Amino acid sequence: MDPQALQQKLSASSTWVNAIREEMASVLVGQENLVNKLLIGLLSNGHILLEGVPGLAKTLAVKALAGSLQAQFARVQFTPDLLPADLIGTMIYNSEEKSFSPKLGPIFANLILADEINRAPAKVQAALLEAMQERQVTIGDHSYALPAPFLVLATQNPIDQEGTYSLPEAQLDRFLLKVVVDYPSRDEELNILDRMASSKVKDTTKAVANPEMIAESRQIVDQIYIDPAVKGYIVDLVQATRDPSKYEGSLRSLIQSGSSPRATINFALAARARAFLEQRAFVTPADIKELAPEILRHRILLSYEAEAESVTTDDVIQRLMARVPVP
Repeated sequence: MDPQALQQKLSASSTWVNAIREEMASVLVGQENLVNKLLIGLLSNGHILLEGVPGLAKTLAVKALAGSLQAQFARVQFTPDLLPADLIGTMIYNSEEKSFSPKLGPIFANLILADEINRAPAKVQAALLEAMQERQVTIGDHSYALPAPFLVLATQNPIDQEGTYSLPEAQLDRFLLKVVVDYPSRDEELNILDRMASSKVKDTTKAVANPEMIAESRQIVDQIYIDPAVKGYIVDLVQATRDPSKYEGSLRSLIQSGSSPRATINFALAARARAFLEQRAFVTPADIKELAPEILRHRILLSYEAEAESVTTDDVIQRLMARVPVP
Protein backbone atom coordinates (compact mmCIF):
# COMPACT_ATOMS: atom_id res chain seq x y z
CA MET A 1 0.00 0.00 0.00
CA ASP A 2 1.11 3.54 -0.76
CA PRO A 3 2.65 5.09 2.42
CA GLN A 4 0.42 8.15 2.24
CA ALA A 5 -2.73 6.05 1.83
CA LEU A 6 -1.63 3.84 4.72
CA GLN A 7 -1.07 6.91 6.90
CA GLN A 8 -4.59 8.14 6.12
CA LYS A 9 -6.12 4.75 6.94
CA LEU A 10 -4.06 4.59 10.12
CA SER A 11 -5.31 7.99 11.30
CA ALA A 12 -8.92 7.15 10.47
CA SER A 13 -8.94 3.77 12.21
CA SER A 14 -7.15 4.80 15.41
CA THR A 15 -9.80 7.13 16.84
CA TRP A 16 -10.82 4.46 19.36
CA VAL A 17 -7.34 4.54 20.93
CA ASN A 18 -7.75 8.00 22.47
CA ALA A 19 -11.31 7.13 23.49
CA ILE A 20 -10.05 4.13 25.46
CA ARG A 21 -7.21 6.15 26.98
CA GLU A 22 -9.63 8.84 28.15
CA GLU A 23 -12.04 6.27 29.57
CA MET A 24 -9.25 4.45 31.44
CA ALA A 25 -7.91 7.77 32.75
CA SER A 26 -11.29 8.38 34.39
CA VAL A 27 -10.58 5.56 36.86
CA LEU A 28 -6.79 5.23 36.66
CA VAL A 29 -4.26 7.83 37.79
CA GLY A 30 -1.00 7.95 35.81
CA GLN A 31 0.42 4.57 34.70
CA GLU A 32 0.71 5.76 31.09
CA ASN A 33 3.32 3.10 30.31
CA LEU A 34 1.00 0.37 31.62
CA VAL A 35 -1.90 1.67 29.53
CA ASN A 36 0.25 1.86 26.39
CA LYS A 37 1.51 -1.68 26.86
CA LEU A 38 -2.02 -3.01 27.34
CA LEU A 39 -3.02 -1.30 24.08
CA ILE A 40 0.01 -2.80 22.34
CA GLY A 41 -1.09 -6.23 23.55
CA LEU A 42 -4.58 -5.58 22.21
CA LEU A 43 -3.25 -4.52 18.80
CA SER A 44 -0.70 -7.35 18.62
CA ASN A 45 -3.06 -10.06 19.88
CA GLY A 46 -0.42 -10.74 22.52
CA HIS A 47 -0.67 -11.75 26.16
CA ILE A 48 0.73 -9.46 28.87
CA LEU A 49 2.32 -10.33 32.22
CA LEU A 50 2.10 -7.50 34.77
CA GLU A 51 4.50 -7.63 37.71
CA GLY A 52 4.40 -5.26 40.65
CA VAL A 53 3.80 -5.01 44.37
CA PRO A 54 0.19 -4.95 45.59
CA GLY A 55 -1.77 -1.72 45.29
CA LEU A 56 -0.35 -0.39 42.01
CA ALA A 57 -3.66 -0.70 40.10
CA LYS A 58 -2.68 -3.69 37.97
CA THR A 59 -6.07 -5.34 38.36
CA LEU A 60 -7.89 -2.00 38.09
CA ALA A 61 -6.11 -1.25 34.80
CA VAL A 62 -7.14 -4.58 33.27
CA LYS A 63 -10.75 -4.15 34.44
CA ALA A 64 -10.78 -0.60 33.07
CA LEU A 65 -9.55 -1.82 29.68
CA ALA A 66 -12.15 -4.60 29.62
CA GLY A 67 -14.91 -2.15 30.54
CA SER A 68 -13.86 0.11 27.66
CA LEU A 69 -14.49 -2.69 25.15
CA GLN A 70 -17.70 -4.38 24.09
CA ALA A 71 -16.14 -7.73 24.86
CA GLN A 72 -16.47 -10.63 27.26
CA PHE A 73 -14.34 -10.32 30.39
CA ALA A 74 -13.54 -12.98 32.98
CA ARG A 75 -11.48 -12.66 36.12
CA VAL A 76 -9.92 -15.83 37.52
CA GLN A 77 -8.31 -15.63 40.95
CA PHE A 78 -5.44 -18.12 40.85
CA THR A 79 -5.15 -19.99 44.15
CA PRO A 80 -3.25 -23.12 45.29
CA ASP A 81 -6.43 -25.22 45.19
CA LEU A 82 -7.47 -24.16 41.67
CA LEU A 83 -7.92 -27.06 39.23
CA PRO A 84 -7.49 -27.07 35.44
CA ALA A 85 -11.22 -27.83 35.07
CA ASP A 86 -12.01 -24.66 37.05
CA LEU A 87 -10.26 -22.73 34.27
CA ILE A 88 -10.95 -24.48 30.97
CA GLY A 89 -14.05 -26.52 31.84
CA THR A 90 -14.88 -30.21 31.93
CA MET A 91 -17.25 -32.88 30.62
CA ILE A 92 -20.54 -33.27 32.51
CA TYR A 93 -22.56 -36.48 32.46
CA ASN A 94 -26.25 -36.09 31.68
CA SER A 95 -28.04 -39.00 33.34
CA GLU A 96 -31.28 -38.46 31.38
CA GLU A 97 -29.63 -38.48 27.97
CA LYS A 98 -26.88 -40.84 29.14
CA SER A 99 -24.21 -38.80 27.45
CA PHE A 100 -21.44 -36.34 28.25
CA SER A 101 -21.58 -32.67 27.30
CA PRO A 102 -18.95 -29.95 27.77
CA LYS A 103 -19.24 -27.33 30.48
CA LEU A 104 -16.98 -24.52 29.28
CA GLY A 105 -14.89 -22.67 31.84
CA PRO A 106 -14.27 -18.94 32.33
CA ILE A 107 -11.39 -19.02 29.86
CA PHE A 108 -13.96 -18.73 27.07
CA ALA A 109 -13.93 -14.92 27.09
CA ASN A 110 -12.14 -12.19 25.13
CA LEU A 111 -10.11 -10.81 28.02
CA ILE A 112 -8.93 -13.07 30.84
CA LEU A 113 -7.55 -11.54 34.01
CA ALA A 114 -5.35 -14.24 35.54
CA ASP A 115 -4.94 -12.57 38.91
CA GLU A 116 -1.84 -13.63 40.87
CA ILE A 117 -1.09 -16.29 38.28
CA ASN A 118 1.91 -17.61 40.21
CA ARG A 119 -0.27 -18.76 43.13
CA ALA A 120 -1.65 -21.72 41.16
CA PRO A 121 0.31 -24.98 40.84
CA ALA A 122 2.02 -26.19 37.68
CA LYS A 123 -0.90 -28.31 36.44
CA VAL A 124 -3.15 -25.21 36.28
CA GLN A 125 -0.46 -23.10 34.64
CA ALA A 126 0.04 -25.88 32.08
CA ALA A 127 -3.68 -25.72 31.23
CA LEU A 128 -3.03 -22.23 29.86
CA LEU A 129 -0.31 -23.30 27.41
CA GLU A 130 -2.60 -24.53 24.63
CA ALA A 131 -5.00 -21.63 25.10
CA MET A 132 -2.29 -18.98 24.93
CA GLN A 133 -0.56 -20.42 21.85
CA GLU A 134 -3.30 -22.12 19.83
CA ARG A 135 -6.29 -20.00 20.94
CA GLN A 136 -8.15 -23.23 21.69
CA VAL A 137 -8.59 -25.69 24.53
CA THR A 138 -9.10 -29.44 24.49
CA ILE A 139 -11.78 -30.92 26.74
CA GLY A 140 -12.19 -34.66 26.45
CA ASP A 141 -11.75 -35.68 22.82
CA HIS A 142 -12.66 -32.33 21.29
CA SER A 143 -10.93 -29.00 20.82
CA TYR A 144 -12.92 -25.81 21.25
CA ALA A 145 -11.88 -22.52 19.66
CA LEU A 146 -11.63 -19.52 21.95
CA PRO A 147 -13.37 -16.26 21.01
CA ALA A 148 -11.51 -13.55 19.11
CA PRO A 149 -9.86 -11.47 20.33
CA PHE A 150 -8.43 -13.61 23.14
CA LEU A 151 -5.90 -12.12 25.54
CA VAL A 152 -4.53 -13.37 28.84
CA LEU A 153 -3.60 -10.43 31.09
CA ALA A 154 -1.84 -11.92 34.10
CA THR A 155 -0.60 -10.30 37.31
CA GLN A 156 1.96 -11.42 39.84
CA ASN A 157 3.65 -10.05 42.95
CA PRO A 158 7.47 -10.15 42.75
CA ILE A 159 8.06 -9.98 46.50
CA ASP A 160 5.81 -12.52 48.22
CA GLN A 161 7.36 -15.96 47.60
CA GLU A 162 5.39 -17.96 50.17
CA GLY A 163 2.69 -20.07 48.56
CA THR A 164 3.75 -19.21 45.00
CA TYR A 165 4.88 -21.31 42.04
CA SER A 166 7.36 -19.88 39.54
CA LEU A 167 6.06 -19.75 35.98
CA PRO A 168 7.92 -22.19 33.70
CA GLU A 169 9.97 -20.82 30.79
CA ALA A 170 7.54 -22.34 28.26
CA GLN A 171 4.68 -20.29 29.66
CA LEU A 172 6.71 -17.11 30.15
CA ASP A 173 7.75 -17.27 26.50
CA ARG A 174 4.10 -17.14 25.46
CA PHE A 175 3.68 -13.65 26.93
CA LEU A 176 4.28 -10.88 24.43
CA LEU A 177 5.48 -8.48 27.14
CA LYS A 178 6.42 -8.58 30.79
CA VAL A 179 5.62 -5.15 32.18
CA VAL A 180 7.04 -4.08 35.53
CA VAL A 181 4.54 -1.73 37.15
CA ASP A 182 6.30 0.94 39.19
CA TYR A 183 5.23 3.27 42.00
CA PRO A 184 3.44 6.53 41.07
CA SER A 185 5.19 9.90 41.23
CA ARG A 186 4.51 12.29 44.11
CA ASP A 187 2.04 14.36 42.06
CA GLU A 188 0.27 11.22 40.87
CA GLU A 189 -0.01 9.93 44.42
CA LEU A 190 -1.52 13.23 45.56
CA ASN A 191 -4.05 12.85 42.75
CA ILE A 192 -4.74 9.28 43.89
CA LEU A 193 -5.33 10.57 47.41
CA ASP A 194 -7.81 13.19 46.21
CA ARG A 195 -9.71 10.81 43.93
CA MET A 196 -9.62 7.50 45.78
CA ALA A 197 -9.82 8.34 49.50
CA SER A 198 -13.60 8.19 49.51
CA SER A 199 -16.34 5.68 50.11
CA LYS A 200 -17.62 6.41 46.59
CA VAL A 201 -14.90 5.75 44.04
CA LYS A 202 -15.46 5.49 40.28
CA ASP A 203 -13.99 2.15 39.25
CA THR A 204 -15.97 1.30 36.12
CA THR A 205 -15.65 2.40 32.52
CA LYS A 206 -18.11 2.46 29.63
CA ALA A 207 -17.59 0.68 26.33
CA VAL A 208 -16.15 2.98 23.66
CA ALA A 209 -14.75 0.36 21.25
CA ASN A 210 -15.63 -3.09 19.97
CA PRO A 211 -13.80 -6.15 18.59
CA GLU A 212 -14.57 -5.10 15.01
CA MET A 213 -12.63 -1.86 15.50
CA ILE A 214 -9.71 -3.79 16.96
CA ALA A 215 -9.73 -6.28 14.07
CA GLU A 216 -9.74 -3.45 11.50
CA SER A 217 -6.82 -1.74 13.23
CA ARG A 218 -4.86 -5.01 13.39
CA GLN A 219 -5.08 -5.30 9.60
CA ILE A 220 -3.47 -1.86 9.32
CA VAL A 221 -0.86 -2.70 11.97
CA ASP A 222 0.23 -5.68 9.85
CA GLN A 223 0.99 -3.31 6.95
CA ILE A 224 3.22 -0.92 8.91
CA TYR A 225 6.66 -0.85 7.30
CA ILE A 226 9.78 -2.25 8.96
CA ASP A 227 13.01 -1.35 7.20
CA PRO A 228 15.50 -4.22 6.61
CA ALA A 229 18.04 -2.38 8.78
CA VAL A 230 15.55 -2.32 11.67
CA LYS A 231 14.80 -6.02 11.13
CA GLY A 232 18.52 -6.67 11.33
CA TYR A 233 18.69 -4.71 14.60
CA ILE A 234 15.91 -6.87 16.06
CA VAL A 235 17.71 -10.09 15.10
CA ASP A 236 21.04 -8.79 16.42
CA LEU A 237 19.48 -7.94 19.80
CA VAL A 238 17.82 -11.34 20.15
CA GLN A 239 20.92 -13.25 19.06
CA ALA A 240 23.03 -11.17 21.46
CA THR A 241 21.08 -12.75 24.33
CA ARG A 242 22.25 -16.18 23.11
CA ASP A 243 25.86 -15.30 22.38
CA PRO A 244 26.68 -12.08 24.26
CA SER A 245 30.43 -12.69 24.02
CA LYS A 246 30.37 -11.07 20.56
CA TYR A 247 29.61 -7.78 22.26
CA GLU A 248 30.83 -8.12 25.86
CA GLY A 249 32.76 -11.17 27.00
CA SER A 250 31.86 -10.79 30.67
CA LEU A 251 28.17 -11.33 29.90
CA ARG A 252 28.73 -14.90 28.73
CA SER A 253 29.00 -16.19 32.30
CA LEU A 254 25.85 -14.31 33.37
CA ILE A 255 23.40 -15.78 30.85
CA GLN A 256 22.38 -19.43 31.06
CA SER A 257 20.07 -19.31 28.03
CA GLY A 258 18.88 -16.56 25.71
CA SER A 259 15.67 -15.66 23.93
CA SER A 260 13.81 -17.88 21.47
CA PRO A 261 12.75 -16.86 17.93
CA ARG A 262 9.39 -16.00 19.45
CA ALA A 263 11.10 -12.89 20.85
CA THR A 264 12.08 -11.86 17.31
CA ILE A 265 8.50 -12.26 16.11
CA ASN A 266 7.12 -10.41 19.11
CA PHE A 267 9.54 -7.53 18.57
CA ALA A 268 8.06 -6.96 15.11
CA LEU A 269 4.46 -7.31 16.31
CA ALA A 270 4.86 -4.98 19.27
CA ALA A 271 6.96 -2.44 17.35
CA ARG A 272 4.30 -2.15 14.64
CA ALA A 273 1.63 -1.70 17.32
CA ARG A 274 3.70 1.02 19.02
CA ALA A 275 4.14 2.81 15.70
CA PHE A 276 0.36 2.64 15.23
CA LEU A 277 -0.18 4.25 18.65
CA GLU A 278 2.33 6.95 17.67
CA GLN A 279 0.45 7.55 14.39
CA ARG A 280 3.36 6.38 12.26
CA ALA A 281 3.26 4.09 9.22
CA PHE A 282 6.80 2.83 9.86
CA VAL A 283 8.88 1.38 12.71
CA THR A 284 11.96 3.17 14.03
CA PRO A 285 14.92 1.88 16.09
CA ALA A 286 13.49 3.91 18.99
CA ASP A 287 10.47 1.58 19.01
CA ILE A 288 12.78 -1.42 19.37
CA LYS A 289 14.85 0.18 22.14
CA GLU A 290 11.75 1.20 24.09
CA LEU A 291 10.22 -2.29 23.90
CA ALA A 292 13.41 -4.32 24.44
CA PRO A 293 13.22 -4.66 28.24
CA GLU A 294 9.60 -5.85 28.18
CA ILE A 295 10.15 -8.22 25.25
CA LEU A 296 13.35 -9.78 26.64
CA ARG A 297 13.27 -9.68 30.45
CA HIS A 298 11.19 -12.86 30.79
CA ARG A 299 13.07 -14.66 28.02
CA ILE A 300 16.59 -14.51 29.46
CA LEU A 301 17.55 -17.13 32.03
CA LEU A 302 20.38 -15.89 34.23
CA SER A 303 23.15 -18.08 35.60
CA TYR A 304 23.85 -18.75 39.27
CA GLU A 305 26.82 -16.43 38.95
CA ALA A 306 24.53 -13.55 37.95
CA GLU A 307 22.27 -14.22 40.91
CA ALA A 308 25.29 -14.31 43.23
CA GLU A 309 26.39 -10.93 41.90
CA SER A 310 22.81 -9.54 42.17
CA VAL A 311 22.71 -8.90 38.42
CA THR A 312 19.16 -8.63 37.02
CA THR A 313 17.87 -9.37 33.55
CA ASP A 314 17.25 -5.66 33.07
CA ASP A 315 20.93 -5.00 33.83
CA VAL A 316 21.95 -7.53 31.19
CA ILE A 317 19.52 -6.08 28.64
CA GLN A 318 20.81 -2.55 29.16
CA ARG A 319 24.42 -3.71 28.74
CA LEU A 320 23.55 -5.54 25.53
CA MET A 321 21.63 -2.57 24.14
CA ALA A 322 24.64 -0.36 24.81
CA ARG A 323 26.83 -2.68 22.72
CA VAL A 324 24.60 -3.73 19.79
CA PRO A 325 24.92 -1.13 16.99
CA VAL A 326 21.78 0.90 16.30
CA PRO A 327 20.96 1.44 12.59
